[in-house]
Amino acid sequence: MSRFLDEMAASSRERVVAARRSVSASELERLAREAPAVLPLRLSPGGFDVIAEIKLRSPAAGVLGDAADDWLARAAEYARAGAVAVSVLTEPKRFDGSLEHLRAVAAVLAPLGIPAMRKDFLVDPYQVLEARAAGAGGVLVILRMLDRERIVELLDAAAEQRMFVLLEAFDADDLDLAATLLARRSAHRDRILVGLNCRDLQTLEVVPERFERLAPRLPPGWPCVAESGVASAADARRMRRLGYGLALIGTALMRNAEPGALLESLLRAARAGDAGRTVEI
Repeated sequence: MSRFLDEMAASSRERVVAARRSVSASELERLAREAPAVLPLRLSPGGFDVIAEIKLRSPAAGVLGDAADDWLARAAEYARAGAVAVSVLTEPKRFDGSLEHLRAVAAVLAPLGIPAMRKDFLVDPYQVLEARAAGAGGVLVILRMLDRERIVELLDAAAEQRMFVLLEAFDADDLDLAATLLARRSAHRDRILVGLNCRDLQTLEVVPERFERLAPRLPPGWPCVAESGVASAADARRMRRLGYGLALIGTALMRNAEPGALLESLLRAARAGDAGRTVEI
């Protein structure tokens, strides 16, 4: 594991310890049960979709927004422009995120029928319940950061809450692990995405050629997500040609004064020729 993920995992474990002091697991389960119903993730079969992201800062790109920005309006604009979900950073130390951001975005998206996804460095099933209690319909699970047993626990926790999971890989070994785990989860095929993040974990730089090099290792039959480095119509078309059915886009949208227009242009370019039918997962 990289030094960056080591730091994020340690910080995440500290947050879990602190959170448990405030809210017991049984109380959190009750809050999760009382949360609004999970919104389905609706993908375009044979097409191309985008998970758009709200993040105020990143270690690689620096400050992307602040509390004064109307990022709730931005989240709604994402949904109206065609995003199938909105990813919300909740990590506070390096990304300026919080569960309150997730809760606020989920509330804005609910009338629009679009789920929010908690993007964080999850290390405990307790954090899946936190996400559900905040109104999220999905969570990110980073393969590189966890042992197999803990990954399974997180997948099981999400399945129990009927949430979708984005399994994030960084290299061929991660993708092979994903394939092994998914081979035993055919019943959950409708709620698991496999993402390949092309960011180098040592330098935090984007390495776009990884998308092409590792495309043959993507688990067949599962929706696959290109993460990091997708910023233009040409990028979206390339991801579609390589076999990625979705892209997770954060920095390019956060930096754009008209993110809805950018998102629409990316979807239009990648979907050229599609019928546009949708399916729920």
